[in-house]
Amino acid sequence: MAERPQRRTPTAKRGTVLRTERVTPHMIRVVLAVDPAAQLDIGECTDHYVKLLFAPEGVRYAEPLDIEAIRRDLPREQWPRTRTYTVRAWDDASRELTVDFVHHGDEGLAGPWAAAARPGDTIDFFGPGGGYAPDPAADWHLLAGDESALPAIAAAVEQLPPGASAKVFVEVSGPAEEQKLLSSGEAEVRWIHRAGRPVGDALVSAVTALDFPPGDVHVFVHGEAGFVKTLRRHLRLDRAIPRERLSISGYWRRGADEDGWQASKREWNEQVEREQES
Repeated sequence: MAERPQRRTPTAKRGTVLRTERVTPHMIRVVLAVDPAAQLDIGECTDHYVKLLFAPEGVRYAEPLDIEAIRRDLPREQWPRTRTYTVRAWDDASRELTVDFVHHGDEGLAGPWAAAARPGDTIDFFGPGGGYAPDPAADWHLLAGDESALPAIAAAVEQLPPGASAKVFVEVSGPAEEQKLLSSGEAEVRWIHRAGRPVGDALVSAVTALDFPPGDVHVFVHGEAGFVKTLRRHLRLDRAIPRERLSISGYWRRGADEDGWQASKREWNEQVEREQES
């Protein structure tokens, strides 16, 4: 039996905060200058993401960060915690990486870090990864998500080919969280206001009620895992959209932090696939 190739340990890159901006009351934009020595393979994907590394309180690592040494020499509770965020924009000439953070007070790791970030602060990260970009050959595009997916949706809308038709649904808490989305395509953007309802309820209602245009559709649905599961079932079974025309992923799950969600995400995805094929 052939041996499995060893998984290559990712190399951490470092970003230095250049500036921050409060885009909406609950969205903070952080622009990072990336070390010129770091190689970032950012291509045409609009869902590129990075995994930000946060040291537990009171823990300091030697520089440059060596994840293999950390995992070898330190107990697991002192390993960095990762939080995954979409690359909102990348400027190859200036090597500026823009990341948008949803911020809800002191909740979580990354949001509070972004709120407190000042020029000169640093953050290490892995990545980027990614695998979706709007297919220019599609007859039309469907994009739907909550605040966590908004940076990727905005990047995709910006990259639509001139004249490309798109139906865009974004669920946010209320009108103050809306952003202006620019596009060369014909993007019909509908902002769904949660207004105290559970995350995804209003979004699911809007998407399932959509009168689908004819032709080949390329779909992007990302966000909270519960509504993503519901929409995946609707799109695969009720709308009969082929799996290869769907980019669908649960970025997070109510009641679980990213550590817990990532530990169970593969099993969750496999269960959803089984349910939809049964």
